[in-house]
Amino acid sequence: MKALSWLATALLLIIAATVIFALAYPRPGIDPEPTLPGSNQRADHLSGASGSDNVGRPSQWIGQTNTAVVPEALPASLSGTSAPSGWARVDRNGNLIPTPSLRQLFEYYLSALGEEPLRQLVARIEQELGRLVEPAHSEALNILGNYLDYKLALGDLEASYGQGPVNNLSETERRMQEIQALRRAWLDADTAEAFFAREEAVDRFQLEQRRIAGDDTLTEEQRAQALVAAEQALPGPLLRAREDTRRFAEYELARQNLADNPEALRAWREEAFGVKISQQLAEVEARQQAWDQRWQAYRQERQALERAGLAEPEREAAIKDLRGRYFSGPDRVRARALDSLQ
Repeated sequence: MKALSWLATALLLIIAATVIFALAYPRPGIDPEPTLPGSNQRADHLSGASGSDNVGRPSQWIGQTNTAVVPEALPASLSGTSAPSGWARVDRNGNLIPTPSLRQLFEYYLSALGEEPLRQLVARIEQELGRLVEPAHSEALNILGNYLDYKLALGDLEASYGQGPVNNLSETERRMQEIQALRRAWLDADTAEAFFAREEAVDRFQLEQRRIAGDDTLTEEQRAQALVAAEQALPGPLLRAREDTRRFAEYELARQNLADNPEALRAWREEAFGVKISQQLAEVEARQQAWDQRWQAYRQERQALERAGLAEPEREAAIKDLRGRYFSGPDRVRARALDSLQ
């Protein structure tokens, strides 16, 4: 179980690092009265909102949403999940300490935009913030209102950019600076830093990557050194995630190259990860190999059943029995899920 937990953590690191550096950071916009988004459309991708007087800014709703009916059941997309924790931090004087978790709380509910009206989602957030006492409670409500107005303004700004791709480095940098300035126009410095510091560090790193890659005056060695120097400016968790990604990429290559030499692969693992983690990796890989062998044997027998021409009820019963002979517990659930994808 510990090995599986460790592997899951490692995979999450890899996935997180991949997502972070795949230029997948959305620039959130918010529609004050959404009518368009489908269930597969992220709320922070919505834009085109109007700041006209007849609509009003979302900050004007703060403290006015207590009349909104908030269903006990969460929106479908949030069903079975929990709101982020760790956001209710205060200093010795009871003042709110802005954190990335507070923004995550806002976005957790706003991600359901389209399933529920924005006013109702704001009411849900206000309910969460209600656990704070003064002055932190009022400070949190003020940040929420400013954050909603920022997202509305951001949608307007992005609409002015148009839909075409940006290939010019100076234009990319100009837009990045405009967005960062917009954040600080709506949010105080401490809140903007808490909410966006990591994201902005990645933006700067990616911009520097592009600048280095396009500098024809650099040799390959100089380019590599410049990239390493740029990477060192990343926040510690992101830097470690990139290092972990590289290590596991190197390990995958070693697994391929040393597939016929288990002893050499074990030595490589121990040198790269240490003896304890090396043993955990070996155990997880042994279980995966056993799974692969059972899965292949099961698939062959299932294909034979498929060709037998059985009627649908008999075929389903035979497959269920076959799956029960090869798998048990979570493995049986996994096999059934994989079957459904065939």
